[in-house]
Amino acid sequence: MSATRLFDIPAHQLKEYPQRVAISSKENGSWQGYSTQELIDITERTALGLLAIGVGPGDKVAIASGNRSEWCIVDQAILQLGAVSVPIYPTSSADDYAFITAHGEVKVAFCSNADIHGKLERAKESGSPIAHLFTFDPVEGARSWREVPSSAKEEDRGRLNELRAAVKPDDLATIIYTSGTTGRPKGVMLTHNNILSNVRSSTPRLPVNAGARCISFLPMSHIYERMLMYLYLNTGVNIHFQESLDDLGDRIREVEPDVFTAVPRLLEKIYDKIVAKGEALTGIKRRLFFWALDLGHQYELNGKGLWYQMQLSLARKLIFSKWQEALGGKVRVVASGSAALQPRLARVFTAAGIPVMEGYGLTETSPVVSVNAEVDNGVRFGTVGRPVKDVQVRIAEDGEILVKGPNVMVGYYKDPEMTAQVMDPDGWFHTGDIGEIDADGFLKITDRKKEIFKTSGGKYIAPQVMENKLKSSRFIEQVMVIGEGQKFPAALIVPSFDFLRDYCRLKGIPFEDREQVIQDDRIKDRIMKEVHVANEGLGNWERIKKIALLAHEWTIDAGELTPTLKLRRKPILARYAAQVDSIYSDSHTEA
Repeated sequence: MSATRLFDIPAHQLKEYPQRVAISSKENGSWQGYSTQELIDITERTALGLLAIGVGPGDKVAIASGNRSEWCIVDQAILQLGAVSVPIYPTSSADDYAFITAHGEVKVAFCSNADIHGKLERAKESGSPIAHLFTFDPVEGARSWREVPSSAKEEDRGRLNELRAAVKPDDLATIIYTSGTTGRPKGVMLTHNNILSNVRSSTPRLPVNAGARCISFLPMSHIYERMLMYLYLNTGVNIHFQESLDDLGDRIREVEPDVFTAVPRLLEKIYDKIVAKGEALTGIKRRLFFWALDLGHQYELNGKGLWYQMQLSLARKLIFSKWQEALGGKVRVVASGSAALQPRLARVFTAAGIPVMEGYGLTETSPVVSVNAEVDNGVRFGTVGRPVKDVQVRIAEDGEILVKGPNVMVGYYKDPEMTAQVMDPDGWFHTGDIGEIDADGFLKITDRKKEIFKTSGGKYIAPQVMENKLKSSRFIEQVMVIGEGQKFPAALIVPSFDFLRDYCRLKGIPFEDREQVIQDDRIKDRIMKEVHVANEGLGNWERIKKIALLAHEWTIDAGELTPTLKLRRKPILARYAAQVDSIYSDSHTEA
């Protein structure tokens, strides 16, 4: 690969495999694309425009937007100047906007819409040093981002060329503020080479090439989707950006992608919708659907004999082909990351001819540490694959996963103490995750080090193990295992109310509203049966003894989830303190 800085990638694409549609977004009802050459041209004009308003090496420029072509264009322009890109999650709170723009010393900011523009205006009022603020959408009273390329001065082109030439691979490219599950966001500093090393090592694991199509909808403010954007550009994959999840299904069918990335929660929702449609069938169609589903859950990578393969081939023609059509009909691989994927989902989607490749990484590792891949016998359900090239992984004595390689960050911005806590003198990054490596080199994540807790009886509980088992139930939408310092573990559960409504109708149980239905003993008992199933095979001290049902999903806006949908345990415990107290107020429950 000839690119040594992130902004070299479009030129590499132009030289090796120029594309008619390098990037594209849906605008006014139709897809508006940029060819490789057009992407290079608009990026250069935008860089010249930024230069004209005083942006130079080391300056911080924020991008706060959903996925769209402008995100890519502005990012590339910033990097050409030796400036530093600071992405912000669109859904972040006004307080986080104020903190990030002040702490990150943001000089210029780009945002997508009026809502985010308002957050950035309030950040300016609170002291953030934003001198210029632009919007991608037309917003009354706001400056359009198009002012920037329009203000480009041709006489500055020589200066731009000098600045581009001065950027080194080990120069800082971006500061990504991780939301974390506690405390203020930390600014992860990544260089051009950090991210490019991950592009190089991840490319062999993704079976796509020039001219393939992807749809990009996971937030590029997270390094996962952003690194893949660079990977797609570097391999000539046509990127179709999708800003909203509201009409994602329609957009996927329009794009007919060869590849896309997903988080487990999205795959769970897709699966639940498919099964719900199967439930609505009658007669032979219903029997065929659940026959195929059962085959899918039995799927083994190394085959189950000729009779099974013949049945699976028929199931793919009769049933699973419709699953493929719902995802555009051409998907060759779905890359899953950010959280643990239930092995049953990887198994059934792969059986359906939609291979799901689970991986593992962190913002601090640019991000990919390991990932499953169909090449070299590289898939194991229930694992996150083997480490990618040039990345070393070892397990510490206490089970923590340690990582070393060119993808590991240079540190946390303005926080040498926090950096020293996670980077040891030998260069190993301490991930905070607990895991194990099997005899074939596959990595398995078992829990978060900080989330493991101890009961009053001195027994350690790994909550994610049980949470992942419980989330496989169609009755359960969200779950958090609790019990630190208590004599037994319990669970806060948000039921899947869509499924529950259908279940109540079938069983003749009233469903007036959420508050009413979670008080119904028949519903409590039925969900407790799901808990008993999940408890099987666990030691007595690990088993969930009691539950509390909650009426409302946990959300990012309420501060209960991070932007990558991880549980923020302390805020949830605080918000539902009364339910927790009720669980443990009964002293007769035995551990």
